[in-house]
Amino acid sequence: MVFSLAADLVVLVHGLFVLFVVAGGVAVIRWPRLAWLHLPAVVWGGVIELGGGVCPLTFLEVRFRRLAGEAGYAGSFIEHYLVPVIYPAGLTRGGQLLLGILALVWNGVVYGVALRRRRKKGRD
Repeated sequence: MVFSLAADLVVLVHGLFVLFVVAGGVAVIRWPRLAWLHLPAVVWGGVIELGGGVCPLTFLEVRFRRLAGEAGYAGSFIEHYLVPVIYPAGLTRGGQLLLGILALVWNGVVYGVALRRRRKKGRD
């Protein structure tokens, strides 16, 4: 029971991390100092996606699932949890690269807006 709950907690944290990578730049517009946490998260997420790696949180979750007597899974968090929702047929390497590039481009745009607002505020 404890290991199953621990695995569920890891899934929650992992999901929040993915959400932070994708949408955290919007929060940076409101709270610029958050960039010190967000930028490393974006780099980490980009490296994992573009490099085809698996996040250590995935290994931790699978380990807890197995310790709880549950079946673990192969592949990444995104493949296991998000792909069935977003890409029911499965995520190809090209699709994974596209997701990584889109996340980086999206965050680049958001940071551009944040920097523009900051510069405008400095002039006022």
